[in-house]
Amino acid sequence: MDPQQRRTETGHRPPPGGNMTPILVAFGVFIAIAALVMFPSSSVHQVPEGHVGAYWRGGALLNIITEPGFHLKLPFITHYEPVQVTLQTDQVRDIPCGTKGGVMVTFEKIEVVNRLRKDYVYDTLLNYGVDYDNAWIYDKIHHEINQFCSSHSLQQVYIDIFDQIDERMKEALQADCTRYAPGIEIISVRVTKPKIPASVRRNFEQMEEERTKVLIAIEKQRVAEKEAETKKIMAISEAEKNANVSKILMQQKLTEKDSSRREADIENQMYLDRQKSLADADYYRVLKEAEANKLKLTPEFLELKFIDAIAHNTKMFFGDKVPNMVLDQRLLGNFLDHSTKDKSSDT
Repeated sequence: MDPQQRRTETGHRPPPGGNMTPILVAFGVFIAIAALVMFPSSSVHQVPEGHVGAYWRGGALLNIITEPGFHLKLPFITHYEPVQVTLQTDQVRDIPCGTKGGVMVTFEKIEVVNRLRKDYVYDTLLNYGVDYDNAWIYDKIHHEINQFCSSHSLQQVYIDIFDQIDERMKEALQADCTRYAPGIEIISVRVTKPKIPASVRRNFEQMEEERTKVLIAIEKQRVAEKEAETKKIMAISEAEKNANVSKILMQQKLTEKDSSRREADIENQMYLDRQKSLADADYYRVLKEAEANKLKLTPEFLELKFIDAIAHNTKMFFGDKVPNMVLDQRLLGNFLDHSTKDKSSDT
C-alpha cells in the first residue's frame, strides 16, 4: 500500500503546501476576469491605422505584432505601444557646428522623412527600443552635420555646396541604417539655411549684392547683344528680301525686254520678208516688162511709135533740114536694120 494512502487511512493529513498549481491558476483567472470587469480600458486597446502594436510583459519585448484594430491584453502585466510604420517626419532643431575656419553656425531645423518597415519592427524595437529614431536620426544628424561643417569652410557651407547637404545627409543616414538598422528607410532630408554671425552675414550679403550687380550687368550686356544680333538678323533678312524683290523685278524687266526684242525681231523679219517679196515681185514685173518690151521691139512697132510721136507733136519746124529729118524714111530704116543686127549678134 502506498505510504500516502496509509497516512490518510491512519488519520494523518498531507502536509500543507503540497500541489498548489490548480489553486494558483484559478486565482489568476479570477484576477484576470475581475480586471476585465473592473478596468476594461486597461485591457482592451486600439491600434490606429498606419501603426502596429508592440507588447512588453515584465519589461521583456514579446514577439507579437498586431495589426490596426481592437485587441486584448493583460492589464497591469502587459504593456502596449503603437509603432508607426508609415511615412513620418522627424524635425531636428538647433544644431550647432563649427566650420573649418572656426566660425560657429547653427542649423535651426533639419527635417528627416523616414519610415520603419513593418517586417523589421520587432528587430528594431528589440535592439534600439521605441525611441529608435533618437539614435539613428536625431543623434546621427548632429554627428553628420558636425562632421560636414568641420571639413568645409563657411563659404562652402553657406553658399557653394549648400545645395548638396540634403543629399549628403540622406546618403550618410541611409548607409548606417542599412548596416545597423535595416528596417529604417530614409526617404529625404531637408536642411534649412544655417544661422551665421551678423557681421559675417553682412559680408555675405554685400558679396551677394555685388554678385547680383555683376549678373545684372552681364545679363544686360547679353540682352543688348541679343537685341543687336536680332536687329542684324532682321536687317539681313530685310536686305535679302529687297534683293530678292529686286532680282525678281529685274528678271521680270529682262523677260519683258526679251519678249519685246523677240517681238521686234519677228516684226523686222516680217518686214524684210515683205520687202523682199515686194522687191522680188517688182523685179519679176520689171523683168517681165523688159521681156515684153523685147518682144515689142520690131521694126514695124518702132516705126509706128515714131510716127505716133511725130503725129502728136504740135510744134512746127521750118528750115532746109526739116524734110531730111522728118520725112527721110531711109534714115529710119537704116537705124532699125542696124539695131536688129546688133541684137542678133548679142544672142
